[in-house]
Amino acid sequence: MGLNQYRPYLIKFQSLIALIILCIALSFLSDKFLTIDNGWNVMRQISVNICIAVGMTLVVLTSGIDLSVGSVLALCGAITAGLLKNGIEIPSSNLFIGFTLLGAIVAGILSGGLIGCFNGWTITRFKVPPFVATLAMLTIARGLTFLWTKGFPISVLGDNFAYIGTGWFLGIPVPVWISAIVIIAAVVITGKTPLGRYIYAIGGNENAAKLSGININKVKIIVYSFAGALAAIGGLIVTSRLDSAQPNAGNSYELDAIAAVVIGGTSLSGGRGSIWGTVLGAIIIGVLNNGLVLLNVSPFWQQVVKGFVILLAVIIDKANSKAE
Repeated sequence: MGLNQYRPYLIKFQSLIALIILCIALSFLSDKFLTIDNGWNVMRQISVNICIAVGMTLVVLTSGIDLSVGSVLALCGAITAGLLKNGIEIPSSNLFIGFTLLGAIVAGILSGGLIGCFNGWTITRFKVPPFVATLAMLTIARGLTFLWTKGFPISVLGDNFAYIGTGWFLGIPVPVWISAIVIIAAVVITGKTPLGRYIYAIGGNENAAKLSGININKVKIIVYSFAGALAAIGGLIVTSRLDSAQPNAGNSYELDAIAAVVIGGTSLSGGRGSIWGTVLGAIIIGVLNNGLVLLNVSPFWQQVVKGFVILLAVIIDKANSKAE
């Protein structure tokens, strides 16, 4: 009886409990884990996943999924790098269009938003399952990335661009500031706006939401557009940090994003979850990745461990749903 009394609290704080246990275990296993430098390193690493996972959360809350975010990240990072370094040449018209840093960044983010918009339009207009539509975009965006870069990295992008991924502002890494802004914006949208209420309503019961007068298609297109734009922001951080747009960047990033969403308590069935939960899930994934590296665990085993963590999180989610 006593355990049942505390069950709701255990379910509510299960991610936080898991993070605390993980940190305690890693602090005993590695003396490098609980250091300031390693802490900032983890925060920089998870900033990209937070951007992607926040967009993924909005999608999953509507009972959807977006498997294309890793490829969109690579494509938008490459577009930004290409425009910044080479501009656009139109030899037939003897025309060259150069881009400032801000112009290239805006173009990259808009590209991500447009790709996400296309995903949403395909899903709503043709009733294609989100899994299939975004899986197709995963391949399309990756192919476009290789076409844009011709299979070679676009490097040496300048110190101003590098500042986005490697700089510090007020003693905090710039990527952490970017991810914080993304988090705050998403929290406001989901908790304080009609759009946020519509997102939860659609995920909870799409038919009821439709009968309530909510424009289901419009909301879904907006949500997928957000996911694409946030993946592009993640691409800017990755490209800036490496000072290079790699054609194969973002491989498997969608898996880390989905893991963060599920571990954070967002139901894959939609309608239940929070941005803060996803942030906590991203921190758990980041700490886990960092800990496995510090312990010199093989990259192959790291994939195995993360796969089991995702599976365990889904099992717990299903168990909690039945309990409710």
